[in-house]
This record gives sequence, structure tokens and C-alpha cells, in this order.
Amino acid sequence: MEKLEKVQKIITQKLDNKTAWERVSLARMVERPTALDYIEKIFGSFIEFHGDRYFSDDSAVVGGIALLNGEPITIIAHQKGRNTAEKIKRNFGSPHPEGYRKGLRLMKQAEKFNRPILCLVDTQGAFCGTGAEERGQGEAIARNLLEMSSLKTPIISLVIGEGGSGGALAFAVSDEVWMLENAVYSILSPEGFASILWKDASRAKEAAEIMKITAKDLKEYGIIDRVLKEPNGGAHKDVDKMSALIKKELIESFNMLKKQPLEELVENRYNKFRAMGKYIE
Repeated sequence: MEKLEKVQKIITQKLDNKTAWERVSLARMVERPTALDYIEKIFGSFIEFHGDRYFSDDSAVVGGIALLNGEPITIIAHQKGRNTAEKIKRNFGSPHPEGYRKGLRLMKQAEKFNRPILCLVDTQGAFCGTGAEERGQGEAIARNLLEMSSLKTPIISLVIGEGGSGGALAFAVSDEVWMLENAVYSILSPEGFASILWKDASRAKEAAEIMKITAKDLKEYGIIDRVLKEPNGGAHKDVDKMSALIKKELIESFNMLKKQPLEELVENRYNKFRAMGKYIE
């Protein structure tokens, strides 16, 4: 029995010992569970809301109200899509300004009605098209960062796949930032990093190792608060198991966050992100 346990431990360690690029590849897999997959399995009575009340709706961002263990919660999430038609509809999970403004509208609504907020992050980054820039992409992201830092309600953000650039950060100024084991979170893609640093996008694998973008690296640096272990082979191998773990952790953490006085909650959140400035000095 003891020998079997040792063998299993060695196998587990080998499975966990993935390169950064292998985790990038897992995070980008078409089979990887999307935000809507988790919403369906974790929450009850999800009602989706649409529109930013300024310009239009953005299908790359899904938002609404649901029940977590019988309690109301606001959910805001990037949604990439699965097949070609859905990916085009969802703009491959890259939001326009109206996506971020829709998210902020729902966050302010959650604050008004004392609902906790969960953000599910999964995007290569905000859409960088001409129209998005004309409609104030940078301002929309900056506004989210500012407003989220002082929202008087508990917020948890979970990176479930890719967390790319300001497009991800716009939904990640939270009391707690979590990542799934094979998710990645970075200032830009490894391809973009390699193109800028070496003028050679083909060196993306090398860039991924240098960038320290994995959940393990970011936890060690204190950028994120928690890493949720995935089933062997990745979250797509057992979505029910992954969903059950996320649900359990969310219930426990929101219960703890709700016990904090709101002024203390906001101050801790602000100080948490101000302290991260030491990593860019």
C-alpha cells in the first residue's frame, strides 16, 4: 500500500511538472470549459443581463444574477465560444468598451443590492480594433480599475483560462484573485512578448518561461491569492469535479469576506493592489 502511494505521488508530480508553454496550450484548448460551462454547473437560476446603456451589448462579456448555495450573486465573465460561429459572435472573448461598461453597470448594481461579485476571466485581451479605440477602450478599462478598487461589496476574480493584459485586469481588481492550475495571467501573450523583445514570434515557448505567467509562479510572487488544482490532464477532463471544487471554495471564501466590515474590505483591497507596485519599481 505504501509503495502504491509513492508511485501515485511520483506520477502526480510528473503530471504537475508542466512547462509554461504546456500550460498556455492547455489554457487555450478549445475543449477547455468556458465561463458558461461553469455557470451552468455551479450556480442556480442564472439570469443574463444585456447592454451597457451607452452603445450596445457585447457578447464577449456575459453578466447577470444567479444563486450560489441559495444566495444571490452577480457574475461577470469573459466568454470565448466553442465552435467557429460562436467564437465569431463572442469576438473570440476579446471585449469591446461596451463589454467593460456592461460589467461595471452590473457591479454597481451588485453594490447597491449588497450582492457579492464573481468575475470569471478568460480573454487574450481587450479588442484592439479602430471602433473599440474610437469608443474609448482605454477609458473603459481604466474606469473599471478605479471603480472596482472602491466597490463596497465582496469581489472574487477567477482566471479560468487566459488572463491577457488590461482586458483581464479590468475584471480582476478584487479582494481575492484566484487561478486554475493550468490558467495563465500576463501583460501580453508570449507571442507578443517574443515579437517585441526578439522581433521573433516563433520564440513564444521561450518567452512563456521567462514571463512567469503560470499560476504557480504568480502565487509565489504574491500576485494572486489562490491556485485551484485541476483534475489530471486539465479541467476539461472532469468538468463536474472542477466545478464542485470551485463552488466549495467560493462558498467558503464569500462567507468569510461577508463578515468583514465594508470599510475594512475596501481598504484591504486598495492596499493589496498598491502593494503590488513593488514588482514594477
